[in-house]
Amino acid sequence: MADTQSMAAEIAEKRESVGLNHTLGVQFTKVTPEHLEAIMPITPAVHQPFGFLHGGATIALLESVASAGGEVACDVETEQPFGVEVNIRHKKSGKAGNLRGVAALAERVPSSRVGYKLIWDVAAYDDEGDVISDGTIVVKVVPKTYLAQKAAEREAARAGAAAF
Repeated sequence: MADTQSMAAEIAEKRESVGLNHTLGVQFTKVTPEHLEAIMPITPAVHQPFGFLHGGATIALLESVASAGGEVACDVETEQPFGVEVNIRHKKSGKAGNLRGVAALAERVPSSRVGYKLIWDVAAYDDEGDVISDGTIVVKVVPKTYLAQKAAEREAARAGAAAF
């Protein structure tokens, strides 16, 4: 596996420049296979109608660090990570400053059917270090061969249905 600095740079380049992370201004600050951190500015763009930080923006930050963790913790050449479960408690809100999202790998468990699950303890902190939200996020890691097999089965079923 690549060294931590190059891994962090690769994650940052891939995840900060496009999509939701780019829209939210998420920047990764620490990336290891078992611990990730990122910051997101709290601006009016991520406020709910009453002027406070929107809980969905907080969840997006936390899912971003856990999902990046799934990517770092698996072999992306042969496996595909998917976020499958989010359980977040909101404890406090914010209006300005930065939100720091942290994901720490808590457990790796076999999946009931295929692959395995990575259970991440996540928390979002304000500039004062207070917990804004915390909880767990589960990332399922599935072999790409299994995904290809399922895609082929779906295609065969569609072709069979079209023949009738």
